[in-house]
Amino acid sequence: MRQIPLGVRLPDRAVFASFLAARNSEALEHARRLASGELAGITWLCGPGGAGKTHLLQATCAAASERMRAGYVPLAQVSGLGVGVLEGLPQLQCLCLDDIDQVAGRADWERGIFGLLREMEDAGGRLIAAAQAPPALANWALADLGSRCTAGAVFQLRVLDENEQQAALQLRARLRGLQLPAATCHWLQRRFPRDMRSLYELLDTLDEAALAAQRRLTIPFIREVLRSAAGTRGE
Repeated sequence: MRQIPLGVRLPDRAVFASFLAARNSEALEHARRLASGELAGITWLCGPGGAGKTHLLQATCAAASERMRAGYVPLAQVSGLGVGVLEGLPQLQCLCLDDIDQVAGRADWERGIFGLLREMEDAGGRLIAAAQAPPALANWALADLGSRCTAGAVFQLRVLDENEQQAALQLRARLRGLQLPAATCHWLQRRFPRDMRSLYELLDTLDEAALAAQRRLTIPFIREVLRSAAGTRGE
């Protein structure tokens, strides 16, 4: 785990290697170039929940932190603390703001982010924001901030289809030293919500259980783990 501002910690799995590009290859390549210091300025990632925005933001922050001061701020979690959480962030050379749409339309937050953006741009830094919609559709209170964001690099992330989801799960499992057969993937997809966040959380649970039991991720073993988990919740 990497320690970053506000006490937020990045999960070890949030790296470029575990991000399946699929139809989001341009966004992934752009993020890599930001993290390497090759690109600067503002970048906007948009797309529905489960499209990989948070993963790509956290991976960018993790990679950038190897060579520059970087931070990840989940605005949906910290906006209740007030705009003061932005203090000190201009010192960063790479700042990733997740769920920026949570504060769009709030003048105090927009003024703070606009000032932050100007300072970072003057210093040659990079700010990467993520939201559900593109910046041109945000309900801005500060037109100048909307214009700056719209003029930056904007990437619409695509949700993985069924085959891509399977490839993403197998990639994540392989990076953990696990084998996840195609039949097991199909079984999971038929029985659980098909958003990647839920499927990755399920894989985390199965990974821990497989490691403890020294078992492979077969369908009978997964059924056993899920029955055990259901029994524990019912106690």
